[in-house]
Amino acid sequence: MFNRIIPLLSAVALAAALFASAPTFAQRVGADGLIKVKSAYGIDETVARLKKDIADKGIMFFSAVDQARLAADSGIILRPSTLLIFGNPPLGTQFMTSNPFAGLDWPVRLLVIQDEQGEVWTAYTDFAWIARRHGIDDREQQFKMASAVIDSITSSVRAK
Repeated sequence: MFNRIIPLLSAVALAAALFASAPTFAQRVGADGLIKVKSAYGIDETVARLKKDIADKGIMFFSAVDQARLAADSGIILRPSTLLIFGNPPLGTQFMTSNPFAGLDWPVRLLVIQDEQGEVWTAYTDFAWIARRHGIDDREQQFKMASAVIDSITSSVRAK
């Protein structure tokens, strides 16, 4: 009996070690659904490169909101922060046909910020997280496509 317990305990220990070292969804994406990508460029160049990549892909660009300027206009100091809003209506509206409340998350919003160390980051909401948030389970391919597109866009500035 003892000979059977030792291998079983070893297998359990190995499985526990592998499970503990594997990244969880919360570690990769964050419990808040945010995906953060460090930029290799300053904030102005990051915003310019992202806008160019969006345009080069034929994606509709709606707006760039300079949140730091808006804060300054209100007498509030805010580190550089720009919100880019863009999308592909033939793709994005498919999520809203599945659940109209998904319109809270479409069009796509990509935040570009400079942190207290001067590093620039992009952040967006993970599309799989959005699907779960809205209970959308009938648009898997569309969510995969949207995820690939945003990953491609942020790769245009991603630090190596």
